[in-house]
Amino acid sequence: MMRAAFRIALALVVALVVASAPAVPARAAAPVIASGGYTRIKDIASLKGVRDNQIVGYGLVTGLQGTGDTLRNAQFTEQALQSMLDRMGINVRDARLRTRNVAAVMVTADLPPYVGAGSRIDVTVTSLGDATSLRGGTLLMTPLSGGDGNVYAAAQGPLAVSGFSAQGQAEQLTQGVPTAGRIPNGALIEREVPGAFRDLPELIFELKNPDFKTATMIADAINAYAVGRFRHRIASPRDQRSVVLQRPRDMILPRLVAEIGDLTIQPDVPARVVVDQRTGTVVIGRNVQISTVAVTHGNLTVRVTETPEVSQPAPFSNGQTTVVPRTEVAAREEQGKLAVLGGSDLQTLVRGLNQVGLKPTDIIAILQAVKTAGALQAELVVQ
Repeated sequence: MMRAAFRIALALVVALVVASAPAVPARAAAPVIASGGYTRIKDIASLKGVRDNQIVGYGLVTGLQGTGDTLRNAQFTEQALQSMLDRMGINVRDARLRTRNVAAVMVTADLPPYVGAGSRIDVTVTSLGDATSLRGGTLLMTPLSGGDGNVYAAAQGPLAVSGFSAQGQAEQLTQGVPTAGRIPNGALIEREVPGAFRDLPELIFELKNPDFKTATMIADAINAYAVGRFRHRIASPRDQRSVVLQRPRDMILPRLVAEIGDLTIQPDVPARVVVDQRTGTVVIGRNVQISTVAVTHGNLTVRVTETPEVSQPAPFSNGQTTVVPRTEVAAREEQGKLAVLGGSDLQTLVRGLNQVGLKPTDIIAILQAVKTAGALQAELVVQ
C-alpha cells in the first residue's frame, strides 16, 4: 500500500511539473520539397519591385573577315566609324572608307535587381546593317543606357556566334543566325539602380498566372508558416494577382522571403484547351471536362490526275502532232467512326479522343465543333 501511494504521489508531482513548464515556441517547419504537382511559391509568384531593367546601346563590331556592312549602303555605319576615329585623333572626314570589316550593331542586356557597380552581365549583340556574319568580331566599348537615359553599363569583348554561313557560286549554306551573338560577362556595371531591398514600401507577392484560388492558397500556406514561427498571421490576398505580407519585427527580410519562397502549394489550373493550327499542337488542361456528346468525323478525299496524251497523225498526212488533255477525277470518303465523348477528368477525355483514331488536325476540328455545341466546359484558345 505504501509503495502504491508513493507511485501515485510521484505521478502527480511529474504531471504538475509538466503542466507548469513554460511552453516551448514551435519551430518553423522545414520547407517541403515540391513533388507530386506541388510547386514552390518562388516559382509561381515574384516579389513586387524586385525586377530586371532593360538597357540598350549602339556600337561597332570590328575584326570581321569581309562580312561586315557595306558602307555605301549602311551610311550610319560609316558615320559611326568616322566619329569613333575622330575621337581617337584620326581625321577621315574627307576620305572614302571602303572597309568591310566593320558592322553596326545593337547591344541589349537585362540589368538584374540591386546589382552593384563592378559586376558583370551577359549581353546580346545583333547586326543593324547588311552584314552577312558577325563571326570572329569584337565589340568595341559601347555604353548601355536605360529608359531614363542614364548609362548603367559598358559592353566590350569578343562575340560568341553559333551560326555560320558558307556560299559558293551555285549554292549557299546557312545554319543558325550568323548576324547575332552573345558576349558572356561582356558588360561591366558602372551605375547602380536607385533603391534598395530594405526601401520597399510593402512586401507583395505577385502571381505570374493570376487566379483567386491560387492567391488564397498562397496566403494560407504563408499564414500556416507564420503561425508556427511568429504566432500570428502575416499574409492576406488582395486580389487574384497579389498577396500582401506584413513585416515581422524580429525577422531579417531576405531570410523571410527566402523561407516563404520555399513553401509549396498545388496551384489551381484553369480549364483551358490551347490549339495551334499551324503545327497541329493540342494542349488540354487538367480540369477540362466535356459533357456527354456523340462525335463522328470522316474525311473526303478528291484526287485530280492529269495524264496528257500525244496524238500522232498518220504517215504522209497533213496532220500535226498535238497533245490531248486527259483528266481523271476520283472521290473517296473514308468511313467515319462514331464515338461518345464525355469525361470527368483528362484521362477519360484523351481515351475518348483516341477511340476515334484521329490526327491532331482532326482533333482540333472536333474540339472547335464541340465548343460550338456547348459541350466543351473549358476555354478554347486558338493560336
